[in-house]
Amino acid sequence: MAKKTYSQEADYVVVGSGSSGSTIAGRLAESGARVIVLEAGKSDEQYLVKKPGMIGPMHAVPQLKKTVDWGYYSVPQKHILDRKMPVPRGKVLGGSSSINGMVYVRGNRANFDSWAAEGNTGWDADSVNAAYKRLEDYEGGADEYRGTGGPIHITINKTPQEGSLQFLQATAEVTGCQILEDYNGATQEGVGRMQQNAANGLRYSSSRGYIHHLAPSTLEVQTQVLVTKVVIENGRAVGVEVRDKDGSTRTIRAGKEVILSAGFVGSAQILMLSGIGHAQHLKDHGISVVADLPVGDNLHDHLFHAVTFHTTASKNKGTASYFAKGLVKELARPGSTFLANSVFEVLAFLQTSQAKNNVPDLQLHLLPWAYPSGNQDEPIRHEVDTVPSLTVLTTLIYPKSRGTLRLASADPTQAPLIDPQYLAEPEDLQLLEEGTGLVREIFASKAFGGSIIKEAHPGRHVQGEQLRHTILNRATSVYHGVGTCRMGVDDLAVVGPDLKVKGVEGLRVCDASIMPSITGGNTNAPSYMIGEMGAALVLGGAR
Repeated sequence: MAKKTYSQEADYVVVGSGSSGSTIAGRLAESGARVIVLEAGKSDEQYLVKKPGMIGPMHAVPQLKKTVDWGYYSVPQKHILDRKMPVPRGKVLGGSSSINGMVYVRGNRANFDSWAAEGNTGWDADSVNAAYKRLEDYEGGADEYRGTGGPIHITINKTPQEGSLQFLQATAEVTGCQILEDYNGATQEGVGRMQQNAANGLRYSSSRGYIHHLAPSTLEVQTQVLVTKVVIENGRAVGVEVRDKDGSTRTIRAGKEVILSAGFVGSAQILMLSGIGHAQHLKDHGISVVADLPVGDNLHDHLFHAVTFHTTASKNKGTASYFAKGLVKELARPGSTFLANSVFEVLAFLQTSQAKNNVPDLQLHLLPWAYPSGNQDEPIRHEVDTVPSLTVLTTLIYPKSRGTLRLASADPTQAPLIDPQYLAEPEDLQLLEEGTGLVREIFASKAFGGSIIKEAHPGRHVQGEQLRHTILNRATSVYHGVGTCRMGVDDLAVVGPDLKVKGVEGLRVCDASIMPSITGGNTNAPSYMIGEMGAALVLGGAR
């Protein structure tokens, strides 16, 4: 078979087709500009990626996972029993938006106002609200905060489990919070049914919305292409060097700009391989220094602890036969089974004793399934309780701990050293412990009507020091790493509020790595927003 012929030049070269990459590439191409988007993985036109409910087997079966994931691991985490923890990153068109749980959360408005207060003009809550409205097609309709007609379809599961609805009532009764119609509207604090970027039995990844459905004619997608570095001439980025799947190399030129959208791992790694980063670190790897910048600092991530309860109010069973029956039904009638939706059904945003300025600092994800009782560090198929269950992922959304990402080698095929420094700050562990206690109070509520049989994992008897050790063993990343190419106006910043890399012309970073601080909730929606903001900045202002 003849090798596919790709273009070697465009106005804009976008590296990475993930949550932000497909978004900015689609919008730039929509404007009439010639755009090449480069993806190291394969096409997303596969059932595993397109069908929302396949998220379970995608992550549970190693043979499936490795087809769409980079396979990264953290370095040993010294504050969390020296565990090497998985760091899933999508290696497929759509990036991590093609392999995540489709939990659609904008974040708290206070997050963006804090970015603006640090000097990031134009990133305040009202400004990013306009970008969110552009990207959304929200089934609840348009209003001051929500948009319709955008590329990303946002819906709510129409067939929630009985236990999920009981959890809504129980959380409101125990905590006194509101039951929210829309936690992405004016108020985030409360409990509500989860919004998902899925519709009509399809996952609405960034590639689904901005490449397949938007389908701009001036956009070219090149898959199975590894970017090895940015080509910089006389202080200006003029293109990228790439390696194709057959091992051959070539240079792709950018007439206007190179835009890195390879995520908190990829964008930072590519910058460092290109000579942009901590000068001594680059010299240690034999890389000539182009710009001495704090690339790879400020890494932080969300972390959760799962608590599972056996219940009579959920029908889902973690068995192969149950899943197989659902798959047969879904193939016959698309959109009719649990496979048409994300695995999550309810979210809560609550305040703990550590909360400041009335901003919720605890997120609860309700999953009407059992969850593996141990940790998921090993790349094996983990056993799951087969009893119908409800699981709450007690989630730390404002970690105080900060880590780093560094090169392990100047070889672009070698994974970098990912060190989130999970639970380095004692307050982070304290919040997870307090959140676990609150979940136990919620499940003791009469709102469940006697449907809760018992706390299965870790077990109600696990308390005090034993609970803290259990959290250290079982806590898991929510796969929301951010911050390694921090946006700002001070010496700790890699890019400015315009997303331009400091000291290098023609080069921007546009993805979650630019977040000065993480948003309060799942980071996929904010990454779409960053892509929309990036496109507006490149094109010369608000759209």
